[in-house]
This record gives sequence, structure tokens and C-alpha cells, in this order.
Amino acid sequence: MDELASDPDVKSAVIICEGRTFFAGADITEFGKPFIDPLLIPVIDKIEASEKPVVAAIHGTALGGGCEVALGCNYRIAVPSAQLGLPEIQLGLLPGAGGTQRLPRVVGVEAALEMVALGQPVTAAQAKKMGLIDRLAEEGRLLGEAIAMASELADARPLPRASEKSVDADPAIFDSFEKANARKFKGFDAPGANIRCIEAAIALPFAEGMKVEAEEFKKLFSGSQAAAQQYMFFAQRRAAKIDDIPRETKPREVRSVGVVGAGTMGVGIAMNFLSAGIPVTLVEVNEGALGRGVGVMRKNYNASAARGRITPEAVEHAMGLLMPTVQMDDLSDCDLIIEAVFEQMEIKKQIFATLDTIAKPDAILATNTSYLNVDEIAAVTSRPGDVVGMHFFSPANVMKLLEVVRGEKTADDVLATVMGIAKTIKKVAVVAGVCFGFIGNRMLRQRQGALILEQGIAQRASDIDVIWVFGYGWPAYRGGPMFWTDMVSAKTIVEGIEAYRDKLDPEFHIARTLKEKADNGGSFIT
Repeated sequence: MDELASDPDVKSAVIICEGRTFFAGADITEFGKPFIDPLLIPVIDKIEASEKPVVAAIHGTALGGGCEVALGCNYRIAVPSAQLGLPEIQLGLLPGAGGTQRLPRVVGVEAALEMVALGQPVTAAQAKKMGLIDRLAEEGRLLGEAIAMASELADARPLPRASEKSVDADPAIFDSFEKANARKFKGFDAPGANIRCIEAAIALPFAEGMKVEAEEFKKLFSGSQAAAQQYMFFAQRRAAKIDDIPRETKPREVRSVGVVGAGTMGVGIAMNFLSAGIPVTLVEVNEGALGRGVGVMRKNYNASAARGRITPEAVEHAMGLLMPTVQMDDLSDCDLIIEAVFEQMEIKKQIFATLDTIAKPDAILATNTSYLNVDEIAAVTSRPGDVVGMHFFSPANVMKLLEVVRGEKTADDVLATVMGIAKTIKKVAVVAGVCFGFIGNRMLRQRQGALILEQGIAQRASDIDVIWVFGYGWPAYRGGPMFWTDMVSAKTIVEGIEAYRDKLDPEFHIARTLKEKADNGGSFIT
């Protein structure tokens, strides 16, 4: 920026990034470490203070600090595939480099609330419509079009600066927004802090609003909720890693999916794949049950369209990928077949024995059981290495959690494929071992995550937390039961258990590792 200011031959500038993306935001692994100059706020202030036009050229994801850098530029141009957003709320924080103050001045209060207090990113097309970007560039031509834009606007004055704009809004919009999202916000500190900052953008001059942002950020950053939500951010990513599978393991290709059973679970499971653009063959025993299942599916999609979550065209596209049938033989070309029938072992065994004769040699056979023995099911086939558990949580088209149950003979590439396809259908997947109830339901019974770790059912303590946050409603701002145990101390937990000893099952015993940590100190999550 100093060079731009001092060189009389340079009339304007473009900020663009090499690689896959524009600035994608802070590296949260550095949170808690000493800050390193230059800090982001003065950098953005310097960009915005330039007497010569600065154009942000955006590709990939301009999130968090990246979006704040773009807001500090005079103009913004992006390719259609780009996304912009301020998702800090998902980490229990708020945009700390002027995002809460500049964004509402650029896009208005309503759009700013959606992006900041809900953490929802927007596409380039949406950003253009709301005024967050000024132009769309053709894919592959961003640099050239950004330079042309900067040259065209080199002499444009006055320069538009987000901090100098004013924004007005009916104060009632904040109450309405909070009431509309009360269920999502319940218990969380960050939404209220983000909303207060946007209120400050309306009520105060920019410099004063920045002081409010700084104060609110400081309170959140040092709080326990931010620590818990950042822990969960990393826990999700750790859960996707399978410790003993070689990195070079090549997953199988999944181009089509079969689902056996058109009941509540089967329909929800099928919708996940249809929404991801993967064709689904849905099988039922008779036309009546099949028709009811397809009807429920369409009703669910239409309800989402009515709420504005998807377009009517997306509904028709998804339904167009569905092939309903009463013929099991129609599953013969499917790459992944998921059984979703009643939780009765004999029925599941019959289905898997039939699938063994129908499915192509490299097809993956999955059961949606929530507690039955996957190895026993696999044993009725001639290919136990192709069998795996995929425990979707109900309603399957809504709940994010997927327990992937690894059988004794489940092949490495089968496990890798299922973990990969979970990402495709936007699920948070966790690997569990074979036992009654796997991780989540077993913990409902045993009530001790430490015992599940001792039994080798979960790979790591954070996997248990992921399951409880995404499958059982444990508040994300408390980080899961294992994180919470570390926060309050194992000693406190054991003392609490002992205080109610007379009310517990006589066979209940405290897990060895929990008792050891209570006696000697130590952590489950580090």
C-alpha cells in the first residue's frame, strides 16, 4: 500500500490471491498464541484509506478476515463460483476486523444479520444482488477483468469507502430477528454479541462502533463457549480421520445408490443422496408402500421449497434422479446399497443374503442398524469385507450425524469410501466399532464415555463429543461430555457419581480411566 501511495505512475491497484482461493480467514490453530504484526485491522484501514482505487478480485472463499479485507477495498469483483461470508459465530466469536461495522453499511442490516449472526455465506450471485460485490467476472478471467475494472475506475472520485457510509434500519428488525431465531440462539453468547455490534453500526459513528466490536470480541474470545466451539470445529475434522488406514487407500467410486425400504428412514436416507445429485434406486415390497414413501419424499422437498431453502427446479431435479421399484434385481448396478428396514436381525439377514446374489462384485453393502451386530449381518454374505454399518439419525434428511460402523472384516477402501461419501451428502461421520448400540446409544446405556474408550469402540474422546453434539442435542457451546468433563475436572464428576451411588444400578462401576484421571489429574481431549 505504501508503494501504491508513493508511485505517481500507479493509478489503481488489484488485490488478488494465487492458488485455490482468496484470503479464507484466520488460522484458528494460532488462537491463543501471541499476535504477529501486521495486525489485520490496521492493514484493512490502510487499504481503505488509499487515495487511489483498490479492487478486490475474489475467487474461492472470501471468509472471515478475507471478507473483511474485501470490505476494506473500494470495489469488489468475483467469479460466479466464489463465496463470501463471516462465519466467526460458528467458533463462538464475531468478525473482529470491522466486519460488523462495514458489512451493514454495504449490504444493509437485514442481510448483515443473516451473514454475521447466522454465519451464512453467500454466493457471488447473491453478493452481487445485495451490493457486496460490484461485478461478476468470467471463470478463468478474473485477473484480466479486475485489472480492466481498476483501470476504468482509476480516476473515479469520490472513492467509495464502507466506513464512510451510513445505514438506517427500523430498530424492530433486531427484535424480530432474535425472536425468529430464538431456538437456534438459545444458550449461545455469540449471537447476542454479533447483533449488538450491528446495532452499534446504526447507532454510532464508525470509530465508536469499532470500539463496541472490539469489546464484544474480547469478551467472547476469552469465554468458555468460544473454547468449546473451536474444540468442536477441530473435533469434526479429527473424526473424519481413520487412524489405521493408509493415506494412499483409494476409495471406490459411488455413482449410484440403492436404498432398501421406503419407510421414514429409507426416504430420509434417499433424500440425502438425491439432494447431492446422486441417482437413487428405492426398493419396497409392494407398490402401496413404495407410493407412500415417494409421496412423503415429495412432500418433504415441497416443504423445503415453500420455506425458500431450495428452488422448485431443485425439487424436480432431485425427484428426477429417483427410481422407485418393487424389484430387488434393479439394485444390480448400484455402487452402494443401504438397507433401511425394521430392526429385526432375521429380516436384515434375509435382505443381505439376497443382496449378496444381486449386487455387483465391488458394490458396498451397508446396514442402517442402530444397535445390531454388523458382523453377524455380514456373515450371511460371501463378501463380509464389503459390508459396513451406516447409522443415520432420524430424521435422516435433517440430522447431520452418521455413525459409520466398522465390522471385523470391513475392507479399508470400503470404510474410506463411506467416510468420503458422508462429506458429499454433508454429514458429520464418526467411526464406531461393533458392539450393542455403537457409540451414541451405548453411552445412553452405560453413561460413561471413558468406558467406551476403554472398550475400543471409539477412536478418540473427541469422536464421542461429536456424536453427542450432532446426534443427541448436547449443546455445542459446552463441547460434548468428554470436553465438559475436562473443563469441570474428572474429580468433580467422580465425586458427583459417588454422591448418588445409592440411586445407581448396583452393577454400575466407574470407568478405570475416569477414576485414574480423578485421582491423578489428566485430560481426555489432549
